[in-house]
Amino acid sequence: MASSPSQPALPTPPSPRLITRLRLWWDSREALPRTQRWLIRGSPLILGCSVLFVVNGLLIGWINAYNVLLGITSPADVHSSSWSAWPLSLVGWAVLPALIGGVVGYIVTEQIDSHRTRDLAEILGQLRDRATPDDAGGN
Repeated sequence: MASSPSQPALPTPPSPRLITRLRLWWDSREALPRTQRWLIRGSPLILGCSVLFVVNGLLIGWINAYNVLLGITSPADVHSSSWSAWPLSLVGWAVLPALIGGVVGYIVTEQIDSHRTRDLAEILGQLRDRATPDDAGGN
């Protein structure tokens, strides 16, 4: 039996570039539970709202920024640099309630799904059976 010549060692593959690693990390979020996946998907929106609040806190003061965000104070009643208060007011009026409602909706849906013991199709079938009029009663 002749011995085979040893094969040369294969070079190690280069490590993936940073952009490739970030893309793979971003794609791996699909393995997370729905609420965490939704929060990660909404993180640019959350970051944008936070930056807008910080900018307003530095320009018009933290108390004024908080009051404008919650709609306690009108953006027109703020200092002369109120140009930044209008977008903050819009965020507080439209974006934050939608964001909070979305998070709460996902959390409630997860809790309901985790406690569901019967299949939804089975429940819907029972409801349909109860909804159809029964002709056996004799009219």
